Amino acid sequence: MSDPVKSVLKVALGLVLAGTLLFLAQVPRENFGLTILLFSLAFGGMLGSYLLSEKVVNFKKLLLLGILLRGCLFFFEPNWSEDGARFLWDGELLRQGQNPYGLTPTQVLEQQVEGNGLNAKLFAELNSPNYYSVYPPINQALFWIGAWVGQGSIAQGYFALRCMLLLGEIGVFYLLWSLLARFELPQKQILLYWFNPLVIVEVVGNLHFEGVVLLFLLASLLGLSRQKLGWSGTFWGLAVGMKLLPFLLAPTFFFWKGVRTSPRFWGVALGTLFLSFLPLVYLNSWENFLQSLQLYQGKFEFNASLYYLFRAVGYELAGYNTIWYLTKVGMGCTLFGAVLISWKRSNVSLFEIPDVWVQLYLLYFLMQPVVHPWYLLPGLGLSLLTGKWTFILWSFGAIFSYQAYSQNPVQEQPLFLGLEYGLVLLGLYLDYFQKQRTATLGI
Repeated sequence: MSDPVKSVLKVALGLVLAGTLLFLAQVPRENFGLTILLFSLAFGGMLGSYLLSEKVVNFKKLLLLGILLRGCLFFFEPNWSEDGARFLWDGELLRQGQNPYGLTPTQVLEQQVEGNGLNAKLFAELNSPNYYSVYPPINQALFWIGAWVGQGSIAQGYFALRCMLLLGEIGVFYLLWSLLARFELPQKQILLYWFNPLVIVEVVGNLHFEGVVLLFLLASLLGLSRQKLGWSGTFWGLAVGMKLLPFLLAPTFFFWKGVRTSPRFWGVALGTLFLSFLPLVYLNSWENFLQSLQLYQGKFEFNASLYYLFRAVGYELAGYNTIWYLTKVGMGCTLFGAVLISWKRSNVSLFEIPDVWVQLYLLYFLMQPVVHPWYLLPGLGLSLLTGKWTFILWSFGAIFSYQAYSQNPVQEQPLFLGLEYGLVLLGLYLDYFQKQRTATLGI
């Protein structure tokens, strides 16, 4: 294909991506037909851009294009998630000098006095007003910044959160670019994250902080690659402090030859973890925080895979939903598997560490009762350093989970679960069972 034709096609694909994202920002998640159509077009635009790109791409041009694509969603309220409302609610409590873990939103509303600034509209948008906050203190600090900038305005608060998330995404772009060069992988693989509609919609659009988690994990990995073990430990600790899930990677550090005996790594990492969660102890809030985590692990179900199969067996054997037992067994199996995988791969090179992390994320999600689409983003970003397909395919398949919101009450359909996890199975086959595969994502 000639260069002029390629250039025209790239421009056309960029316009398709921007246009579909602009419309997606305004489509409610209940309209699944239009959602899947627009998302498919956007995903096709990303794949087309990837296929037409050379292995070496222009840093500044790519960075600017990704920022512009995210800008398409910047001035619309989140349509696919109510989490942003809870972020601002917690931030408002902090701005007013209150403890976000001390009371549930319902209890706060019952006790509030007129004029305290807590917006009734914000409360109406909360999806779990009877639960204590489940977001760790580092996350709460960012919520406070959003509320402080917003000064009681929901729109301004969302704008502030988006600005922080956009800065985090720019950091992810820089770190991925640096690590792809260090790992001697094609630079164009960054397109599969930077132009990915799931990433753009869930981070900037729906205000989820998994992009910041990825930022910290990539910074930790870059620290390992530069033998800056204190740096690496700090950012891993911050990732855990942002969302608890990166603690699953602890066995990798414990067994891997590069850091297992490093006092600097463990001293700094443990110190960061201590400081990150100290507010829970200082505010005497750890009991409420753990209570919400336990409820989350023992009550909610959404978009699961193996868990649903085990639940069906539980119904047959016990005659009721055995979620309380299954979540405990599932978590035990996940932790055992994480230790086993990390131990078996304790002598791998640095370049294989992202692959170990990706395997641990896959194991966790396949065993979990709740797998929201935005949970996948750290695994997706890390997978670009491994040449594996599973998370890339899943980043498209995850859109099928939004079908459940097209019905009232929310109800999942086996057909769409099958479509989603069929793509996951295809990725697992390509990555781990196909006899001959290349080391990169080149097609």
